[in-house]
Amino acid sequence: MKKAFITLFMVSMAWFLSQASGNDVQQARELAHRLSTVLANKVDFKHIESNTDIFSLETVGDKVIICGNNANSMAVGLNRYLNRYCKTTVSWYADISLDLPLLLPDVPTKEIIKARVPQRFFLNYCTFGYTMPFWDWNDWERFIDWMALNGINMPLAITGQEAVWYNVWTRLGMTDEQVRNYFTGPVYLPWHRMANIDAWCGPLPKEWLTGQAELQKKILARERALNMRPVLPAFAGHVPRQLMDMYPKADIKPMSTWDDFDAPYRTYFLNSEDPLYSEIQKMFLEEQTRRFGTNHIYGIDPFNEMDPPSFEPDYLNKISKHIYRSLTAVDPQAEWLQMGWFLYYQRKDYTPQRARAMLTGVPQGKMTMLDYYCEYKEMWRDLDGFYGQPYIWCYLGNFGGNSNIQGNVKDAGERLEKALKEGGKNLVGIGSTLEGLDVQQFPYEYIFEKAWTFNKSDEQVINELADRHAGQLSQPARQAWDILYNKVLNIRPTSFSGPLPCQYPELDKTHGRCEVRYNPQQLLAVWDLLLKQDTILTDAMRVDIIWVGRQLLGDLFLAKKNELDKAFHEHDENKMRETFEIMAYIIYYMDGLNAEHPFCTMDKWLEQARDLGVASDVKDYYEMNARRLVTTWGGDLNDYSCRNWAGLLAGYYMNRWLTYYNYLISISQLQQPYNHSVLQQEIATIQDTYPLQLGTTAAPFTKGSDLLSTCEVINAIFHDEFNKMKFKE
Repeated sequence: MKKAFITLFMVSMAWFLSQASGNDVQQARELAHRLSTVLANKVDFKHIESNTDIFSLETVGDKVIICGNNANSMAVGLNRYLNRYCKTTVSWYADISLDLPLLLPDVPTKEIIKARVPQRFFLNYCTFGYTMPFWDWNDWERFIDWMALNGINMPLAITGQEAVWYNVWTRLGMTDEQVRNYFTGPVYLPWHRMANIDAWCGPLPKEWLTGQAELQKKILARERALNMRPVLPAFAGHVPRQLMDMYPKADIKPMSTWDDFDAPYRTYFLNSEDPLYSEIQKMFLEEQTRRFGTNHIYGIDPFNEMDPPSFEPDYLNKISKHIYRSLTAVDPQAEWLQMGWFLYYQRKDYTPQRARAMLTGVPQGKMTMLDYYCEYKEMWRDLDGFYGQPYIWCYLGNFGGNSNIQGNVKDAGERLEKALKEGGKNLVGIGSTLEGLDVQQFPYEYIFEKAWTFNKSDEQVINELADRHAGQLSQPARQAWDILYNKVLNIRPTSFSGPLPCQYPELDKTHGRCEVRYNPQQLLAVWDLLLKQDTILTDAMRVDIIWVGRQLLGDLFLAKKNELDKAFHEHDENKMRETFEIMAYIIYYMDGLNAEHPFCTMDKWLEQARDLGVASDVKDYYEMNARRLVTTWGGDLNDYSCRNWAGLLAGYYMNRWLTYYNYLISISQLQQPYNHSVLQQEIATIQDTYPLQLGTTAAPFTKGSDLLSTCEVINAIFHDEFNKMKFKE
């Protein structure tokens, strides 16, 4: 009997494994087919057994065979084939089709590549506001494919949670109106979810709740099919203010204010030791699991950029302990994922003693920390490797969706290699926590390549990158990317970062975060090299040219702004007029250059917002949210999410700079002193009305235009000026 049972068990396991491996192959085939039917006919997939993520690729007959231990590894193998052999890049944007050579190449020598770390994390709460709030399934489907191609197997998955919270809060006695007014507007939900603000730009429409919940089901189904382990949210203690009245005995306290938002937008925290906490956690997790299932890992961040009620180590330890207990009471397999941004952002407050207390309140191995901003500050080094808890080394790379050249890519890669050697056994993964996507994918693809045994030299990184962006072996592109990689991309990403045209005008101030921290002649050399190509074969090269060109123009604007201010101090009004005329032309051509790509335009952002709405008033509401986020934001975050985009440049930003110039001319003629408060009042009218200019066209994408011809015109006008640019070291 026992022998028969064992035999049956082994047969059952074999059947289960064969089904799983067959599904992996099918998922990989479907991914290839979504990218290109031609590609799908050239490649095929096979499953191999391995306890470590692994893939191989080789040519057998007329097919390229990609083997992997699961669909995720197979996807990485497919991406390797596309990048190295087909010399192309898959865009993370659904609207950008895959550029392929006319004849798909074979793989000359078999490759076998293994994963260096088991976990590859991606996304940031903020990305769901700065880039993704208005995405539909078409957008998400391509993006999930991009994540799989880059080996990501632990994505943050927080879409649709408001539908879950709506049911929780109404079951506790709140009305429909109270709950939807408690939520922020859609683009601000990340900061509501992180307990920074309530109610700002609300109430949230009902169609948002239902639509996002349905979208989340599709997102999770596809992520799981591609062997990802989505990180869903759990209750972190953030509650509506009304609960203080409804549960007067509950230990609910107001949180510290955040970024100068007024009292009506303040958030409230329920102590995890209070019995109501466990009740809410149970309600939320059961409702979420009913709707979306679970992979037993939950993102919980109780004090992101907020002061806890107490910094006493004992209090912090108890908070963590009770939050974790509330999880396991519902899901005994629960693991807690926490972003380590708070340990960096408030590092003066979170001393090693306090950090240790908070992290060790959870059993060893049950709290994974995201070391959030490692290209600048590796917190694992300051906090004793997070006291034994598992952690993931993360590259941030972007704040606010800002769209300028930045990122200390080479240095970040060297830091990561060092961490993999010195970081201990509890360094379990590599990740990226970017706040917004923008158009340049390379820094993030570079970091995720480090998760595999590609073992590329810097020269191989540069040459393979340049060739896949050019769509062919290209010496000019290689030379251009050699300069970018080694001499330009040494800029640590910072917040409020963008070229000066996107910054708030002020006399004698050019904003430290838009300073030129490279030799501008080196960037000009990159531009000239990229423009040596006879034709543009790929979207990635189109992006490179726009990315570099608009940065050069922005740098020149900075130089001219300095000349304008100097002329003002010298009372030289003719020079002021002459200089501002050049500044206006620079903005005009920056706008036109950005208009050569759909994802460098304000119109694309507004189109996504309006298209997601069903009712006309909801379309207007979404557009208002979209306009406000990338301009005035709220609180003291004006221009935090500034974008170097067509439409914004020639419209919103140009109007601010014209107001600045007219004010300087006026006070110069009247011989009055500069008063920044007066200027602010005049600019306030522009800023206050812009989010309400609904339905107006910003700058449509000039589809089919000749980018190289556009760049030749820009060069003819500004090349000599580019050559003369000099900035303080």
